[in-house]
Amino acid sequence: MATINELIDLIDNTELRARFQDAVNQMNKQKKFGLVFEEHQPECTPLYNIPVRRESIVALKSGKVSETYVVLEINGDKAICFYKDGENAVEFPVSDLVCVAKFGDAIYPYTSRSGSMTVCNALSAPIS
Repeated sequence: MATINELIDLIDNTELRARFQDAVNQMNKQKKFGLVFEEHQPECTPLYNIPVRRESIVALKSGKVSETYVVLEINGDKAICFYKDGENAVEFPVSDLVCVAKFGDAIYPYTSRSGSMTVCNALSAPIS
């Protein structure tokens, strides 16, 4: 921001300089520049290539990724899940679910060959 203020100081027209300075001051109040980590930490990351299994942490593909469920049981193409509060069981089609890694969970990246291109994937647990 120091460079912008130095450039504004080079403007000879005092009215124009004041207008630019007001616009920059207003912009500084609304927008933070640079990397701002302290305001938000990601809660969950969807892992689309991970198969849904018993005890997986999942979210609905069409819902918010932060609204997670734990898979209690899989019956065919249906998954019985508990909401994160652990009290209410609900049933979803497995195809509507995506595995989720919560903030701080270990994710193990790997690459695999798919046809003629290399695909980057992630596992929520190490390959055994």
